[in-house]
Amino acid sequence: MLWTGGFVAELAGWFNDSILTAVFIVSGFFGGYFTLREAVDGIRNRRFEIDFLMLVAAAGAAILGKWEEGALLLALFSVGNELEGYAMGRARRAIEALADLAPATAVVRRDGTEREVPVEELVVGDTVIVKPNERIAADGFVVSGTSSVNQAPLTGESIPVDKSPVDDPSIAADDPGGVRDESRLFAGTINGTGQIDLQVTRLAKDTSLSKLATMVREAETQASPTQQFTNRFERIFVPAVLLLVVVVMVVGPAFGSSWSESFYRAMAVLVAASPCALAIATPSAVLAAVARAGQVGVLVKGGGPLESLGTLNAIAFDKTGTLTEGQPRLTDVVTADGVGEDELLDAAIAVENRSDHPLAAAIVRDGSERLGRSDVASASGVESITGRGVRAVVNGRPVLIGNLRLFEESGGLDASVRASAEQLLAEGRTIMVVKHGDRFMGTLGLRDTPRPAAKKMIDDLRALGIERAIMISGDNQLVAESIAADVGLTDAWGDLMPDDKVSAIERLRDEEGKVAMVGDGVNDAPAMANATVGIAMGAAGSDVALETADVALMGDELAKLPVIVGLSRSASRIIKQNLYMSLGMVAFLIPATLFGFVGIGPAVVFHEGSTLVVVANALRLLAYRRNETIDSERRPTETVQAVGG
Repeated sequence: MLWTGGFVAELAGWFNDSILTAVFIVSGFFGGYFTLREAVDGIRNRRFEIDFLMLVAAAGAAILGKWEEGALLLALFSVGNELEGYAMGRARRAIEALADLAPATAVVRRDGTEREVPVEELVVGDTVIVKPNERIAADGFVVSGTSSVNQAPLTGESIPVDKSPVDDPSIAADDPGGVRDESRLFAGTINGTGQIDLQVTRLAKDTSLSKLATMVREAETQASPTQQFTNRFERIFVPAVLLLVVVVMVVGPAFGSSWSESFYRAMAVLVAASPCALAIATPSAVLAAVARAGQVGVLVKGGGPLESLGTLNAIAFDKTGTLTEGQPRLTDVVTADGVGEDELLDAAIAVENRSDHPLAAAIVRDGSERLGRSDVASASGVESITGRGVRAVVNGRPVLIGNLRLFEESGGLDASVRASAEQLLAEGRTIMVVKHGDRFMGTLGLRDTPRPAAKKMIDDLRALGIERAIMISGDNQLVAESIAADVGLTDAWGDLMPDDKVSAIERLRDEEGKVAMVGDGVNDAPAMANATVGIAMGAAGSDVALETADVALMGDELAKLPVIVGLSRSASRIIKQNLYMSLGMVAFLIPATLFGFVGIGPAVVFHEGSTLVVVANALRLLAYRRNETIDSERRPTETVQAVGG
């Protein structure tokens, strides 16, 4: 304001030169006070940074008696820093908002009485009363009441999740990590219309929300590869600029310029070459992208993973629990000639009801659903045959259920049943042949089925430019190929032990340069650690997943993967745009000031303007929407079938 007032007064001729000079000096003092403090701190730490260059240029203008331009430089530099700080503060406030999601107090029931306490005073084992439409104050599990909970603030899930009490609170308290999702609660999420009682499993400082907010803050301080490059560039560039300034002052008079003209031109070069926009180009984009990722329930641990994820074109997936539901389903019921489906399922369910094998549970659950009833005959004399199947007695006749090996050792197979069983095996099914008495009933096919969202997720990734999507699985090759074909993967590598998965990731890195690995963050930790970017699914509540992964999807939603890949791609583009813009402005202004086409005042305007444009460009990431990016990058792709590897 002082500078503007002085400039207007100068144009109007209201005051003499002495008064105007005093106004500009005062304006320069207020505009340069904080710049001076920053420069002094930098010099104490043996760093000559941008603030130092600005002060030298302003001092040079003052020496030449150009108080107006010196004051303009400091005023605009100060205003630019304030606006830059405000804009960057928007991204930081988006991060800080994560920590503010949890309420400050909670209603706790102790010794039969209810009272409100600060969340910091909650202890493990406390019972917290969560009323309808309240934010949940702590991590824990439901001990009574039912409700639906909006988990979007933490996991980004768009649909509220139904919650119900645990079966046994004492068991849940001993093993909080084993509590099923339907009973688990997280701080910062929002209760629905039902009142529920929550038993606390973590202190306020250890909640998933608190850890997410802390790790997002820490991510801001981790320099990306581009930021590391610009930091190295600045350390060389700033001394080079000072050397150029000295050369301009010395060489100018040798070519006929006056000393004052050469000195002024050198100061203009100093302003033009100050890489303010370059210094803020990458961190502003990284900070905005990390903040936006946190808003949608994704933790990105700094600029390194963010940039890598934005430039890779291959992603490897674990199968079980990542691309698939993680539990077998009864997918095929093939009856023998003259046998009805109900008859086959009756016999199978009767026997498998008495078994605790995961395949038996799938047959009972899905078979009963296909029958539309649960009343079947009862089995007796149930005997497990390790690695082969089970035998029992139903309605007075023996029942044998198992794999081909069981029947090969028990007198052979009916030709038509063998043919159907081998066909199912070729399609990647686990098969169970059923024989009741001396009659073959047919074959059951089971498979760990793909998640409903898996195919669309792969389609979205390919639309974003991911050219290879590879499954690496411990399951047999036929099963891996079957799942891969269903969801549209490009490669399926089965029969892999944990060490083999690490080798597979190393092979992919050799072939593709960069590769991401998506898993659960526990069993897949070695493979994730060897990938360029490790991505953990369903990391909310999992300390291991948060510590292992470079990127953690807090919710167990595959749809979040295209979100973070698209956001990273947008961040990479914006970082490049900012670098081109900032370096381009420096490349334009240095010769323009060197040859006298641009003075200190216009150079300052261009300089500060480019800095603000760079920051504003980066802040566009705070409003990122996945569908816009996919639509803008979508290109025709062919359907690629899974192949063995």
